[in-house]
Amino acid sequence: MSAIKDAWNSARYGGGQTGGHYESYFQRANHPREPLAFWIRYTIFSPVSHPESAVGELWAIYFDGIRHRITAAKSQVPIAQCSFSRDRLDVKVAESTLDCRHLQGVAEAATTISWDLTYTGDEPPLFLLPESFYERRLPSAKALTGTPQAVFTGTMKVGDEPVEVDGWVGSQNHNWGSRHTDEYAWGQVAGFEGRPDAFLECSTARLRLGPVWTPRMSLVVLRVGGRELVANGLWQALRARADLESFNWRLTTGSRRQRISIEMKAPASDFVGLTYDNPPGGAKTCLNTKIAACSVTVHEHEREVLRMATTHRAAFEILTDDPPPSVPVVA
Repeated sequence: MSAIKDAWNSARYGGGQTGGHYESYFQRANHPREPLAFWIRYTIFSPVSHPESAVGELWAIYFDGIRHRITAAKSQVPIAQCSFSRDRLDVKVAESTLDCRHLQGVAEAATTISWDLTYTGDEPPLFLLPESFYERRLPSAKALTGTPQAVFTGTMKVGDEPVEVDGWVGSQNHNWGSRHTDEYAWGQVAGFEGRPDAFLECSTARLRLGPVWTPRMSLVVLRVGGRELVANGLWQALRARADLESFNWRLTTGSRRQRISIEMKAPASDFVGLTYDNPPGGAKTCLNTKIAACSVTVHEHEREVLRMATTHRAAFEILTDDPPPSVPVVA
């Protein structure tokens, strides 16, 4: 299993790439009971035609749903101060590091967030796209979960406040590409109330081809009870029904034999906005929360066989060109 994870977590960035490249490794987890969560991201950004301007970035957000407080920090350094292994998960951005068991570092802005965490997880990688798509030129953005159901332990410091992380459950993730997806909603849940074994990842996306937008395409992978329910083929993605209204996302996919319905939502106050530079130029805004609510229903042959929900354990992101004024863009 470690060799498989090494292969999928190896960096696609080789340095000196003139076509533009972004690549990130993010780790996120939720408190077992309370609406508390963290998100930590190690990133490469290399703009088109200017590989000499490539940088490494560190992002960190702490979501405190008890006190309704979100704290974010971001640091950036020249790529010369970074290393990203091409054969395993081994990342260094300035003095901050990440490997297959441990991450430690600091992101500094108006507030400083630091972390020293270990994580474990035995589940195989989860692929939101069909596995063969990862070696193709299109789509231009790829994403996978290297370690689903990762369990994190250690300490963080958010400003001057220590945070004890003891058995928080989430994931280790890897994504990369030559440009960001034009528009998407993305969600992930590591453990529902009463179903701690369940792991969900889903997305709804649109691409812009010149002046024309493609239809919305939706992908779903759900692991539960030793099964993996997958709805990520191209025809399924196009036939899925998805609606994103404000911060409420509804998605239904599958067939008469098996249908998966998902709803994910959070108030605007639980989101924070982040600026994602795009390798071809310009930037996107990511509206990010890790304490959203989510419900999932599975029908087989028109009969309901599974219903799960969580009030605050869902990761929910929306990528947009038009961020609402109700969500502050902080980094």
